[in-house]
Amino acid sequence: MEVSMMKGLLGRKLGMTQVFTEDGVLIPVTVVEVTPNVVLQKKTVETDGYNAVQLGFEEIKEKRTTKANIGHCKKANTSPKRFIKEVRDCDMDVNVGDLVNVDIFAAGETVDVIGTSKGKGYNGTIVRNNAHQGPKTHGGSKNIRHIGSLATNGITSRQGRIMKGTIMAGQEGGYTTTNQNLTVIKVDTENNYMLIKGNVPGPRKGCVMVRTAKTSKGDKEPVTLVDYTANKEVQ
Repeated sequence: MEVSMMKGLLGRKLGMTQVFTEDGVLIPVTVVEVTPNVVLQKKTVETDGYNAVQLGFEEIKEKRTTKANIGHCKKANTSPKRFIKEVRDCDMDVNVGDLVNVDIFAAGETVDVIGTSKGKGYNGTIVRNNAHQGPKTHGGSKNIRHIGSLATNGITSRQGRIMKGTIMAGQEGGYTTTNQNLTVIKVDTENNYMLIKGNVPGPRKGCVMVRTAKTSKGDKEPVTLVDYTANKEVQ
């Protein structure tokens, strides 16, 4: 199997919708707006210890950013960017100052989408870990939503610590997560957006990175979507 070129770009999640193929199959998709990214820096093993391409996405006013960001973007002859991320082990043949457009991907390709999940604040173990509730009857132990015993089978007495991975209450969401092996359904180069099958991390208008899937078993056959604009022209 041929190894696909590692590539990626930054975009903004606009929300979810659904599209239909000409065979009548409904496909839930996420709309990702991908305006041209600017290559701000190329990192190599010789200079930085690893290979990466640094991309900038979405312009921001100079008064709303730092002097370091302004000076860094000026090296690429571009305005300051709101989001700056790196695509590691990137094989794209680009130079500093070049534009990376949505057309680097095509329908049928398998991609990974990286984003920051929705923050849900501090939650108990029942909400956060789907734990069972305690008994509500027969004397009332008042342990209905408590975390439960942390010393099961005497583990803590032997090791003097709580085992890593023990479910507890705590912060839920708001961390970087990756949805792997998603299929690109459509790429619109004129309107700078792409449709990706399924859901992607983060809230609406959140920044995401779309990159080549690292654990993919191959790309899929592109599907033909229903074109509603053709019906409007006939009318």
